[in-house]
Amino acid sequence: MNQDFLDKKLNERKEQNSLRQLRLPKEGMIDFCSNDYLGIASRSGRSNRPDRFERSGSTGSRLLAGNYPLIEETEKFIAAFHQSEAALIFNSGYDANIGLLSSVPQRGDTVLYDYLSHASIRDGIRLSFAESFSYQHNDLDDLEIKLKKTKGNVFVVTESVFSMDGDMCPLKEMVMLCEKYNASLIIDEAHATGVIGEKGEGFVQMLGLQDKVFARVHTFGKACGTHGAVVLGSKKLRDYLINFARSFVYSTALPEQTIGHIKASYELFPGMLGERKHLKMLVDKFVASVSNAQYSMLNVQLSKSKTPIQGLIIPGNEQVRRVAAQLQSDGLDVRPILYPTVPKGQERLRIVLHAFNTKQELDLLLNSLKNSL
Repeated sequence: MNQDFLDKKLNERKEQNSLRQLRLPKEGMIDFCSNDYLGIASRSGRSNRPDRFERSGSTGSRLLAGNYPLIEETEKFIAAFHQSEAALIFNSGYDANIGLLSSVPQRGDTVLYDYLSHASIRDGIRLSFAESFSYQHNDLDDLEIKLKKTKGNVFVVTESVFSMDGDMCPLKEMVMLCEKYNASLIIDEAHATGVIGEKGEGFVQMLGLQDKVFARVHTFGKACGTHGAVVLGSKKLRDYLINFARSFVYSTALPEQTIGHIKASYELFPGMLGERKHLKMLVDKFVASVSNAQYSMLNVQLSKSKTPIQGLIIPGNEQVRRVAAQLQSDGLDVRPILYPTVPKGQERLRIVLHAFNTKQELDLLLNSLKNSL
C-alpha cells in the first residue's frame, strides 16, 4: 500500500526540528513535568481510593446500557461541591469541550475565544455552525471591541488557568463585560481543579462567580489523578447536552472503577490544605529565584504565572531541546514545548511544580537550570 503521501508533512516537521515522538519515562526521574499537582495519581495507595468494582467496563453509552447509580451519584456530589445546579460527566476534557462547544452555539450565533485557548476548545468551536473570532490573550479591550460586533447568541470562552503559561484570566472583568453585552461565559477550569481555592474548588468559585457563568468544565486528568471531565451548569444545559452533545451520546461511558477514583479524589480535595500550602511555597520560591538578575542576563523569560505551571521561554526548538536534555541528564523530568504547539519564538520549558516536590528537589532544579542556560 502506497503511503508516500504522508511523507510531506512528516518531513516538514523533521526539517523544523519539531517532530513529535512518544517516549517512556525513565525510572528515578524527579517529576517536574506531569499535571499531578497534588500527587494523587502517584500516591495511589491512599486508603479511600477504590480498588475493585463488579464490572470492569460500563458496556455501553449512558443512553443505552452504560448508565449506573454510582455515576449519577458522583455527578450530584460534584455539582454540590462546585455549587452548581447540575453536572454531566464526559470521558475526557477534550470530549467535554468538543461536546459543549459544538452543540450549544448555533448557526447565526457568535463565539469569541481567547487566542491561547486549548486545542479542544478550538476544535469544539470549529465543529459548531456559529461564527467564531479569537481575541488577544487576556485583552479586555480587544474582547470588548469584538463583543460590539457580535450577532445572535454570544458565547465568550476562556480558561481560568492557561495550560502553557500558567497565567489566569481576568475573570471578574470578563463577567462584567459579558453582563454588559448579554454574552454567556464558558470557563475551562482544567488546571484550577483541586489547586485553586480553599478546597480546590477552582477560580470561579474562589471569586464567588459561579452564578455568573453559563458553563464550567472541570477535568479529572490533572489534580484528580485519573481521567474524564464534567460540565457544570443548569439542569436545562445538562438535558440539552444529553440530547445533542455527540461526544457524550455516542461514547461508551466511563467504567465504575474510574468514577470511583474521581469521587475519591473530590473527597480528598478539602483536606489537602497542607499540600496546597506547600505547593504555593514552591511556586513563590521558584518565581522569586528565576526572576532575579542572574536569569535575566541569560536571555530567557518567565511566564507571568503564580500557579504550578511555570513557562521558561527559550526561543528556538533546537535551543530549548538542548536545555531540556541537560536537565534530564541531571535526573529532572522537564520537557520542552516546541513550535508548532506554541508560536514560533515562544518555545519553552513547561515546568510543573507539585505538592510532593521537596525544597531540595527545587534547589536541584534551580541549580541545574543555571548550569544549562
